[in-house]
Amino acid sequence: MTGNTTQTQSAETFDLIIIGAGSGNSIPSPALSGLKIAIVDDGRWFGGTCLNAGCIPTKMFVRPADVVRNVREAQRLGVSSGDLDVSWEAVRDRVFGRIDPISASGEAYRESGEPNISLVRETVRFTDTHELTTASGRVLRAAKIVIGGGSRARELEVLPFGDTVFSSDDAMRLESLPNRIAVIGGGVVAAEFAAIYSGFGAEVTQLNRSPLFRGLDDDIAATFTSAGSRNWRIHTGVEVTEASHGESGWTLSLSDASTIDVDAVLVAVGRQPNSDRLDTPAAGFDHHDDGRIQVDAYQQVLRNGEPVEGVFALGDISSPHQLKHVANQDARVVASNLLALEQDAPLTENTLGPVPYTVFSAPEIGVFGSTLEEAQRDGHDAFEVRQDYGGTAWGWALEDEESFCKLVVERDTGKLLGAHIIGPDAPILLQPLVQAASFGQTVHGLARGQYWPHPAATEIIENALLQAEEEIQK
Repeated sequence: MTGNTTQTQSAETFDLIIIGAGSGNSIPSPALSGLKIAIVDDGRWFGGTCLNAGCIPTKMFVRPADVVRNVREAQRLGVSSGDLDVSWEAVRDRVFGRIDPISASGEAYRESGEPNISLVRETVRFTDTHELTTASGRVLRAAKIVIGGGSRARELEVLPFGDTVFSSDDAMRLESLPNRIAVIGGGVVAAEFAAIYSGFGAEVTQLNRSPLFRGLDDDIAATFTSAGSRNWRIHTGVEVTEASHGESGWTLSLSDASTIDVDAVLVAVGRQPNSDRLDTPAAGFDHHDDGRIQVDAYQQVLRNGEPVEGVFALGDISSPHQLKHVANQDARVVASNLLALEQDAPLTENTLGPVPYTVFSAPEIGVFGSTLEEAQRDGHDAFEVRQDYGGTAWGWALEDEESFCKLVVERDTGKLLGAHIIGPDAPILLQPLVQAASFGQTVHGLARGQYWPHPAATEIIENALLQAEEEIQK
C-alpha cells in the first residue's frame, strides 16, 4: 500500500503525528514531552477555523452589529437615535489586528518553541495505516497518529468560489462591505452572517431551499424567520439555478422563476470533512456516508469495525457535531488516551453530554436535546412547557413579545430531555439547563431549591421549571 514513494524517500519517524492545528494543537503537553511529535497543518492560517475564520472572529463582528441594531430599534423603548456611522474596515482591522498575531505567534512557537515538536506546514495524505506522505514527497511515520483535519465549506457548482463569491473563510476579511449581499444557506453560519452584514448596513437576501433551521423546534425556526425578516429579506423554498456576472454584479436566477441582483454572494450551505483530502480510505479506515471517519467511544479510528491501534480522530472530521466545544472535548479525551497508552493504563471514554447548540444571530438561539416530537418518537412519555420572555419582569424591560423558552420533560422521572430558547442571551440562559441535564438532575426542586435574582433574565428559566413541576403534579 505504501507504493514507490517510501522506496525512493527515506521515512521520518515520530512517536506521534497530529494532523491539524485546531483543537489537535492543544494535545502536546508536559506529560507528553518525552515523545517526538510532528504537527502537520496546511491551513491558510495557523490555529484552525475557530480562531481564524469561525467562532471567535464572528462573535467579534456580531457584537458591533448588535450594538448598531439595538440603537436602531431603540425607538420602541422611547429612545430616539440619530444616524449611525459604523465602519466595516475599522471593525475588521480591530478584529484581525488581534486574531492574526495570536495565530502567527502560535505558529512561531510550534516552529521553534519546543525541542520535541516539529511543525510540518504541508498537505499530507495517508499512504498506509501509520504513514503519511507530504505534497513535497516527505514520508512521515508514527505509531500514534491523531487525525484532526477539520472540515471545509461546501461549494455550489452554479456559484464556484471567487472574488465576489466566498465562503465563511473570507466573509470577514472583505476589503469593503458590498451594498447588496446574497447569503445562501439556512443554518448557523448563514444566519450569523446575515445578521452581521445587515447590522453593518448591507442589503441582505438570505436564500435557502428549505425552511431555516429545519432541524430545530418548529416554533424556534418560525420565530427566527419572522424576527430575522425585520432586518433582512428571507426567501425560502428556492435554489439558485443560474448565475451570471456583469459590470453591475451578480444576477441570480431562482427555481421559482424570480431573480435577484447582488454585488456579492456568501455560500454557507454546510461543511464537509477533510477526510478525502487526507485520503483516509487509503489507510482502510471506516467512514460514515458523509465522509466522516468512524471512531469508537475512546476516539479510536475504526477499520472493519475494530479500533486501529494508536490512531485517533477528533473534531469535524469524525464528529456529527461541527462545534468547537465538542472538538475540544474530543481532544481532551484523545490526550488522556495517548498518555494512557504510554502508561499502559485504561482508556477514557468520551461520555460528555448533552451537546449545546447556539446561534449568535438576531435573535439568538440556544438548544440542546430533543424536541417534543423527537422525544415522543423515541418512546418517552414526554410533555412540553413554554415560558415567554414577556411573562417576566425582564421581558417587560425588553418590551419583548416573541422570545421564549421551551422545556421537554419526561413525565415519570422529571428528566430534562431538551431545552429550546430563542431571544436575548439564549446561549447563556441555556447553560443552567445543560448543567442540570449533564449531572442527572431532574426538574424537581430546581426552581425552589435555590434563589433566582429578581428581576434577572434567569427568571425565564425559573418559571419554565415551575411550570414543568406543576405539569408533573397534575
